[in-house]
Amino acid sequence: MRRKILATGMMVGLLGAAACGGDSEAGDGGGEGGGEIAIITVDASNPYWAAEVATAEALAEELGYSYTTGAHGNDPDEQTRLMETAINNDVDGILLDPAGADESVAVVEQAVDAGIPVSLVNAEISETGLAEAQIVSNNAQGAALGAETWAEAMDYEGTYVELYGEPSDNNAPVRSDGYEQVLSQYPDLEKVGEEVANWDRQEGQTSMEQLLSRYPDIDGVISGNDEMALGAINALEEAGRLDEVQVLGFDGSNDAAEAVADGSMVATVLQPITDGTTQAIEILDEVIRTGDSSVEDEKIALDCILVTEENADQLADFELSE
Repeated sequence: MRRKILATGMMVGLLGAAACGGDSEAGDGGGEGGGEIAIITVDASNPYWAAEVATAEALAEELGYSYTTGAHGNDPDEQTRLMETAINNDVDGILLDPAGADESVAVVEQAVDAGIPVSLVNAEISETGLAEAQIVSNNAQGAALGAETWAEAMDYEGTYVELYGEPSDNNAPVRSDGYEQVLSQYPDLEKVGEEVANWDRQEGQTSMEQLLSRYPDIDGVISGNDEMALGAINALEEAGRLDEVQVLGFDGSNDAAEAVADGSMVATVLQPITDGTTQAIEILDEVIRTGDSSVEDEKIALDCILVTEENADQLADFELSE
């Protein structure tokens, strides 16, 4: 069930309130569902999470739900506040992009104990049997795709650095390990440095500037997401080294697609966030309506898609056209 989502700029505008932790409400739609869903994401200013929320909002309204939206910024305390608000408001269901695998268990359990079903998207928690579904991208598979293509662009030799995502997010180590499993096969590729940049473009740029000051002659950059990679590209361009350094991203944002198309980035790995969010909302709706879910496995991993110069022009709003 694939739906086109709003353009990135529009999505960010829609979620301005959520970026400050505020809530927004929609009409009750006209579907067969009914009631209220709380949509809790990570960072509304990031195109990836903006796509996640826009998809959830559109489908929730189509199914007949009102909704609130909020963003926790990977802060477990803010996540707790948003979750407890939803619980106190006696919502019918919660869609959550968790702020940490361990940190999110207690608040999910709190919602479930209150009789509110929770569906997780994009990131997992460290326990099963609480959420109705945990739908994530197959990050290991996606990282392997990206790393192999990037290694080829590097001619399987040279020095490189890594920009690492939010440490409490399970996706960060999974992608990093996925990169390592591929790149360790090539002894002439040497990783010389790493910086945590928390999925953020500005932090990516700052971290890249610091890495360049220590390793001015690096040949490549691997990044845990597109925003950090785009920040690295800004730093490399300012340093006059962009044409000499191979950069790898991960997410499949519009800006990354443009960077791949113009040669600034070797590749990005498209996460099927619209498909994952659609499935998560549909499962939540089924549980709200029937009291049960038809899915057999709580954890669902969706394969990622490699985006290179050959298909970058087909990528828009986290959807790859045929």
